[in-house]
Amino acid sequence: MRGSSKLDTIHGEPPHAQPTALAHQPVTRAQVATISAEAKLWARLRNRQLGGLKFVRQAPVGHYFTDFLCRERKVVVEVDGGTHATEIELARDEARMTELRRLGYRVFRVRNIDVYEDIGRVLDALVGFIESEHR
Repeated sequence: MRGSSKLDTIHGEPPHAQPTALAHQPVTRAQVATISAEAKLWARLRNRQLGGLKFVRQAPVGHYFTDFLCRERKVVVEVDGGTHATEIELARDEARMTELRRLGYRVFRVRNIDVYEDIGRVLDALVGFIESEHR
């Protein structure tokens, strides 16, 4: 029987060892700080928490996987980190946006830093974006 490791969890294999006492320790501030912007936003979008709208995570649309998708309103939410700055990356982002729009989706883009610093403002902006199609 092999032991559990972080690699098992990352690759989705079930750990084969019994959980240790460390598995039940409280989360530290440092651990909380490492939560991704995408995970932080997902915690506020899942289970119809935003205006009763259903969002799904990592949903396929055309040739792409979206960060978040609200099918009922045809809205894609993309969370941009520091990897959206070079000319090549910007060109890829534009091609992706063009394809998503061609398929009838509206795209709401948000930067990681905005999610970390003021998620309430991000959510308000997203609600405004979604509601703007019905005005």
